[in-house]
Amino acid sequence: MKRHIVRIEGAHYERGYVYSFHYHLIFVTKYRRNVFTTPELVDEMKSLILACGKAGDFEIETMEVMPDHVHVLLSFKPKYAPTDIVKNLKGYTARAFFKKHPEIKHQKLWGGHLWSNSYYMSTLGNMSKDVVERYIQNQYMRAENEGGNSSRG
Repeated sequence: MKRHIVRIEGAHYERGYVYSFHYHLIFVTKYRRNVFTTPELVDEMKSLILACGKAGDFEIETMEVMPDHVHVLLSFKPKYAPTDIVKNLKGYTARAFFKKHPEIKHQKLWGGHLWSNSYYMSTLGNMSKDVVERYIQNQYMRAENEGGNSSRG
């Protein structure tokens, strides 16, 4: 008899694990300087972010580039550390952007860095914290009702 496995909608299936991680990342330009002031500069940064995701094996789900900061919704495999993804993204985009626009580096950022050292990152999923808490709390009752073993004594 073949076992029927229900696939989780929106989850990524890899050999040995399944995941559904979504991170909201916000990072700002150094000194909150308005760098992305034209549609061309905004589009260029979006292209760099997408290219970095492709090269770095993480998915850019959506993003918005503002004059002095960037919002990105991204997903990546659990084998990667969030801090490494952020370093990769900020480093890659800064190097590529300054290679094409050295004048911006010198005029707006005094020859320094494109991005501030800090960033904001939060996790989110398809379910709220309350839903997950209820699901976990109901596991014992569910196992009892199905006649399974439970770990409660």
